[in-house]
Amino acid sequence: MVNNNQVTKTISLDAYGIKNAKVNYQLSPEQLHDIAIEKGQGVEASSGALAVNTGEFTGRSPKDRFIVKDAVTKDRVWWGDINIPFETDKFDALYTKVVNYLSNKEVFVRDSYACADPNYKLNIRLINEYAWSNQFAYNMFLRPTEDELKDFNPEWTVVNAPGFMADPEVDGTRQHNFAILNFTKKIALIGGTGYTGEIKKGIFSALNFILPVFKNTLPMHCSANVGKEGDTAIFFGLSGTGKTTLSTDPNRSLIGDDEHGWTSENTVFNFEGGCYAKVINLSREQEPEIYDAIKKGAILENVILDNKGVVDFKDSSITQNTRVSYPIYHIDNIKTPSIGGNPKNIFFLTADAFGVLPPISKLTPSQAAYHFISGYTAKVAGTEAGVVEPQPSFSACFGEPFMPLHPAKYAQMLSEKMKKTGVNVWLVNTGWTGGPYGVGTRMKLKYTRAMINAVLNGDLGLYNYEDYHIHSVFGVAQPRSCPGVPTKVLSPRATWNNDEAYYKTAFKLTNAFRENFKKFESDASEEIRRGGPQRYSF
Repeated sequence: MVNNNQVTKTISLDAYGIKNAKVNYQLSPEQLHDIAIEKGQGVEASSGALAVNTGEFTGRSPKDRFIVKDAVTKDRVWWGDINIPFETDKFDALYTKVVNYLSNKEVFVRDSYACADPNYKLNIRLINEYAWSNQFAYNMFLRPTEDELKDFNPEWTVVNAPGFMADPEVDGTRQHNFAILNFTKKIALIGGTGYTGEIKKGIFSALNFILPVFKNTLPMHCSANVGKEGDTAIFFGLSGTGKTTLSTDPNRSLIGDDEHGWTSENTVFNFEGGCYAKVINLSREQEPEIYDAIKKGAILENVILDNKGVVDFKDSSITQNTRVSYPIYHIDNIKTPSIGGNPKNIFFLTADAFGVLPPISKLTPSQAAYHFISGYTAKVAGTEAGVVEPQPSFSACFGEPFMPLHPAKYAQMLSEKMKKTGVNVWLVNTGWTGGPYGVGTRMKLKYTRAMINAVLNGDLGLYNYEDYHIHSVFGVAQPRSCPGVPTKVLSPRATWNNDEAYYKTAFKLTNAFRENFKKFESDASEEIRRGGPQRYSF
């Protein structure tokens, strides 16, 4: 197990421009937990976990994420609303301001690495203003041994100063918070926000550039697990679709819950050393592994506690995006090291709030590429101001906010791997059935698990007309039966009991798919374009 004793080695931050700081280097999670409580930055929950409030920001701020535009990035990055350019001289000036702000302060420094496969390892030094941010880094990145620390040479640096507020007019930011990647200097500069996801996704974004450009490896926003026979399954999905929940399975070993690479040697490796799970409405009955991982060493974010320290997981008064981070070894059944073999099955998870997609369907290679580029899920009423009915939400490659390259690049890599390996690809709707949000109900987790288990056990078999039905609108192959799932549930149309309303809503969604795909058409092959819904509404 990991050695949690404090490392006696001390380091200077002068080379980073941080002067006269009190440097706490490589503290144990127990020490960081205690310091956060002592400083009034968190409280201990009844489970033993540290509960913190991330402040003004309880989620990422995509419009405040920038990439420095320079010789390394200018001709490679897909510039636009997702990857917003930042000037080199503006970065240098802002960096100087941030390190001056951290000078003469107490700071927390941690050496960690990303990528469980040693051939792809990325050494990272994190400099944090807050103790709990540094504990988050302990949880989420891979933890070097003391021997590895002796000769540790950081390749990337994360400078994280939540208390520093930028001046947009002077600093070139949009508002006072920012997360900026500099691929030439290999720095992730984060300020004005305490939301820890910015740290995690900063390094993920960096790897989404480094791995395909320099290492011929596909980075993926997915979870992964492996069965007793060595069969790897990967689960793509946006936040709230079940990526963490469905990959955490007592009968399969967890590789990781969110970020992986698929190498040219056809292995899959975790980028991280921990998990970052949503906890809204969490219960031991539904998700026992995640529930039991919330103990000393875990960090709860933006939850409500009673006067005895008991968390009310149903309370979303701070945010719907309540979270917990914990080191992966808090889960009993894990793959060590976090590396798996060639994937046998890929699941695309979508929470369809329109309630029209089948709960599970098998995709052809062209459909798989189309749905990967589309990255569909839906926003439900009440989650954002002004959202009064379901709205389609598309995030290319199921992770567009973290993808510096054009989505077609990642889709092309995935398509080539699917063809080469013969992997099966499935579209799984973890969203609504029997009608749209507000009318229908959320798909029962036990049914989704039964469908996924049927795939993993080989019960759904190969496509044939007797066992599958081609959906008349979306063109995907939906199974006619599945162990543990009522037959009616497998047909979304049958659950509505109103054919006219069902088809009207289904065509509304197909039109949204086509409208979204227009921006990719010029870079997508005819084969991929044919993977989308082919029927049009009248």
